[in-house]
Amino acid sequence: MGHHRTGRRAARRDTARDEGLTGDVRVTGVPERSTSDRTWAADVRAAVFCALGLFALVLLVDGANTTLSAPRACLWAALSGLLYLVLHPVRVTAGPGWLAVRGLGRRRHVCTGLLTAVRHSGGVAARLVLCDSLGNRIELDPQILVDNPLLLHRLDTGARAAREAGLLRTGCAELRRLTERADRATARAVFEASDLH
Repeated sequence: MGHHRTGRRAARRDTARDEGLTGDVRVTGVPERSTSDRTWAADVRAAVFCALGLFALVLLVDGANTTLSAPRACLWAALSGLLYLVLHPVRVTAGPGWLAVRGLGRRRHVCTGLLTAVRHSGGVAARLVLCDSLGNRIELDPQILVDNPLLLHRLDTGARAAREAGLLRTGCAELRRLTERADRATARAVFEASDLH
């Protein structure tokens, strides 16, 4: 009797896997790990260094001119804090079927398997805008995806599923260009590391 139940459970699990219903849990029951931006910690350190460097430099100049006072020091601290807020990088993470962007105050995510649009806006600061059928929308720097192939792979896997389901109608060319750019960067890094250039 126990064997019969196990057989039914295995059959349901196989059916769910074949139909793509297993979500973020592998068939073994172990949740898949999420992937995040591997340069985020270094970017946070750089933002802190810039803010503290500005604060030290302004205090040094103010002290050399003998104009340093408590209100001015508070003003410089506030200015340095504002610089840190501007420079603080967003943290991009991805798991099976989702991509999230977390800033200082909020977290936004999209379901990559339900993407409806991908737009690339050029200019001084290039942005990649992703929208899904649930009304979620995120913006991120496309260079983050180029620098982190695992994040790009998660996005591409979900976008392929959305395209096959007929949801993703605009943005396939942008994703293809982004993938090609990441492939070129990876190939260049491999050639440079192996002295084949």
